[in-house]
Amino acid sequence: MKLLFKQHRMYESEHTQFIKALKDKNPSIEAGQQQGRSLLWDKAPTTLDEQARQRDSRIAQQPYVYQNKL
Repeated sequence: MKLLFKQHRMYESEHTQFIKALKDKNPSIEAGQQQGRSLLWDKAPTTLDEQARQRDSRIAQQPYVYQNKL
């Protein structure tokens, strides 16, 4: 059983090898990924006042959006 575990531990898929080779050729890829992540996800937390303002300014959507308003 130990022999089988060692073989699996040393295995790298073709996908993993490709990603490693790509990052070796272009080391700035990881910095670009982190920069893109920070644009979309790393945001400052909103205050309770800002959350209340956003909640109060929401417009309720009608149940069936394609129906004309009566």
